[in-house]
Amino acid sequence: MVSFGAVSLAADMVYEGARSITGPLLGALGASAMVVGLVAGAGEAMSLLLRLAFGPLADRTGRYWSLTLVGYTLTAVCVPLLAVAPFLGGAGLALACLLILTERAGKAVRSPAKSALLAQAAGAVGRGRGFAVHKALDQLGAFAGPLLVAALVAATGLIWPAMAVLAVPGALAVGLLLWTRLRVPDPAAYDTDPPAPTAAPSRPPTALGRWLGTDLPRRFFLFAAAAGAATAGLVTFGIISFHASRTGLVPLASVPLLYAGAMATAAVAALVSGYLYDRWSGRVLLALPLLGAAVPALVLSGGVGAVITGTLIWGAAVGVQDSTVKALVADLVPAARRATAYGVFAAAQGLAALVGGGLVGALYTRSLPTLIAVLGATQFIALALLAVTLADRRSTSTSS
Repeated sequence: MVSFGAVSLAADMVYEGARSITGPLLGALGASAMVVGLVAGAGEAMSLLLRLAFGPLADRTGRYWSLTLVGYTLTAVCVPLLAVAPFLGGAGLALACLLILTERAGKAVRSPAKSALLAQAAGAVGRGRGFAVHKALDQLGAFAGPLLVAALVAATGLIWPAMAVLAVPGALAVGLLLWTRLRVPDPAAYDTDPPAPTAAPSRPPTALGRWLGTDLPRRFFLFAAAAGAATAGLVTFGIISFHASRTGLVPLASVPLLYAGAMATAAVAALVSGYLYDRWSGRVLLALPLLGAAVPALVLSGGVGAVITGTLIWGAAVGVQDSTVKALVADLVPAARRATAYGVFAAAQGLAALVGGGLVGALYTRSLPTLIAVLGATQFIALALLAVTLADRRSTSTSS
C-alpha cells in the first residue's frame, strides 16, 4: 500500500501542481474566461464519465496493471509538455487545451484499474486502513505540488519552467509503478476476504448490461445514489474560493494556502475514517453527509473564521469521500467486478457533480439562504440513502 501511495504522491505533485496554475497558463496563451471554464469543466467530466468505459474494460481483459501504467504515463508526459506551449505562437493554446484534456482522460483510464488493485492489496492490512494510507500519501502530493509550482513561478516570473520541472516527479511516479509491479505482480494474493454475496438475477444480463454494471448488487446502486447525493450537495472549492475572494474575506494570494490547508485536513480525515472503517465498517460513513451539510453555511457566510473553518470541514469531507467510500464499494461487489463498479460509481458522482454545480450556479446570485437550505436537504437525502444501504447490507449478510 505504501508503494501505491508513493506512486500517487508523485503523480499528484504533477497534475495538482499543474491544476493550481492551469487558468493563468491558458490566459497567458490567449484563452478567454469562457475557454478556461470549458476546458476545466470538460476535463473533470472526462476524468469521471470515461471511467464508465475503462472500468468494465479492466475487468473484461484483466489488464489492471497495463491500464494503470498507461494512465499514469499520460499524466507524466502531458503535463511537462505544457512547457512547450508558450513557444508555439497561436498553436500554443490549442496544444495546451489538448494536453490538459488528455491528462484528464489518463486519470479516467487508470482510476478504476488502480482502485481494483488497491482493493486487492489492502486485504493484507484492512481495506479501510489501506485506502486511508494511500489517500494520505496522495494528499501529501496534492499539497506539495502547488507549493513547488508557486515557488518556481515566484523565482522565475514564468509558468513554463514549473511545468518542465514537473517531469521529475512524473518520471518518478512511472518508475515507482513499474517497480511495484515487479515486486507485487498479483495483488490478488493479498485479497483474503471472501467475495461479496450477490443475489442471482432473474434473467441473465446482456453483454451491454454487464458493461454498464447492471449485474451489480442492488446495495451497490443504493450506495452510488447516496454518494451521488453527497457529491451534489458538497460545495466545490471553486465556489468557496470565488466567494472568499469576491467578498474580500480572503486575499487572493492566500487562496492557495486555504486550499493547501484543506488538503492537509483531507489526509488526516482519510486516515481517521479508514481506521474507524475497519472497526465499525460502513457506519463511519454516516458522518459524510453531516460534514457536507455543515460546509455551505460556513463558507458562504461573512466571517473569515467561518470561511476557514468551513473550508477545513470541506477538506475532511473530501478526504472521506475519496478514500473510505472506495473501501465500501470494494466490500459491496464481487472481486471480479470491482473495476466495473468503480467506473459506474465515478460516472454517478460525475453526473451528480454536474447537477450540483448547475444548482449552485443558479442559486448563488439569487439567494444564499435558499442555496444553503437546498444543499442541506440534498445531504439529508444522502444520509437517508446511506442508512438504507447499510441496513440492506446487514440484512443481506445475515441471510447469506
